[in-house]
Amino acid sequence: MADFCKKNIIWDLDNTLYRITPEFADMLDEATALAAIHDLGIKLSFDEAKAKVKQSYMTYRDGGEIFVREYGISPKDMFFAYHKRKPIAPIVPYEGILEKLEKLPCRQYIFSTSTRDVCEKILKHIGLYDFFKGKFFSVEDFGTYKKNENADVYIKLCQKINVDPKDCIFVDDSYSNLEFAKQIGMTTVRIYYNQNSAKDKTYIDAAYKGVQSFLDDFPRQLQKCANI
Repeated sequence: MADFCKKNIIWDLDNTLYRITPEFADMLDEATALAAIHDLGIKLSFDEAKAKVKQSYMTYRDGGEIFVREYGISPKDMFFAYHKRKPIAPIVPYEGILEKLEKLPCRQYIFSTSTRDVCEKILKHIGLYDFFKGKFFSVEDFGTYKKNENADVYIKLCQKINVDPKDCIFVDDSYSNLEFAKQIGMTTVRIYYNQNSAKDKTYIDAAYKGVQSFLDDFPRQLQKCANI
């Protein structure tokens, strides 16, 4: 049973507070492929590079990691080259999500694997910038480019916002990002969209199909806390 009696929620951004549709995911794959070819000088055709991106995501849960491992590209260069090409305009905001977030009696933050600049652009595009202004963070703020390598980045985030990890709920669509959040004591919530909830993994406390289902259920869970 997940312990939702917490004072803080830390949200992932991409594919959590907005949906990465299959069509948009394909655009992101194309952006990664173009970054690899044109910005990082990898000698592949577009189709070859795009196939590499898909293989990379399936293997490493990261579309650019294969270029780091097979072609010697630095993680930093891959990170920034991709995000310079990451499209924002096709993102479709969730209707009514701001109102639901505003009603939650918790301090709320964002921790994203997008660059800080892209986070800001996305938040403005989906109407959440004013709500999260001063409360959104990128992995780059902590000198790294991933959330699924070790627990250090989560510890640094909690120190930055002055919270106890044990008093936080961490919500992310990528189950590989939840392992280290759980390791330092956070309650972990996985947002999924198809059938793979991954709730069988011991480091996932709860799983919800789409962020809206979590937002609809969370007030009920908080009421249970009040009754304890």
